[in-house]
Amino acid sequence: MNGPIVVGTDGSGTATAAVLAAIDLAKAFDQPLHILSAYRPVPTGGGDLPPEFAHSLNSRSQVDAILADVGSRAHAVGVKAETHAVTGDAANAILALAEDINAGLIVVGNKGLGSLKRFVLGNVPSKVVHNSPCSTYVVHTTG
Repeated sequence: MNGPIVVGTDGSGTATAAVLAAIDLAKAFDQPLHILSAYRPVPTGGGDLPPEFAHSLNSRSQVDAILADVGSRAHAVGVKAETHAVTGDAANAILALAEDINAGLIVVGNKGLGSLKRFVLGNVPSKVVHNSPCSTYVVHTTG
């Protein structure tokens, strides 16, 4: 395997399992790791968004905290890691980053989004696997 590795996270336990697998792969193949978290800012004006949807979306500060945590985990084991916080669709962001950096591998978890978040954000693993510009490793993240 040659080329940077891309992995996305939303901070969930299953996404963290995929990130840890990506860290292991980056270390084993001595490749840089790009960790991405995409979010859709919660509207601040009024009650346009039902409360059950507002809690399913990450704010920029939550994304920054998630990325700081996983970035430090990568650095702790000697992996060169770069983090990316982007607004918009997670799958599109992962695919665009992979293409921009000429990634050798994208790592995704097989599951992880609850039904409400999946309704809002879509099925990220499926979209990534079907549209990836490089090899994709699907981590079995749930029992």
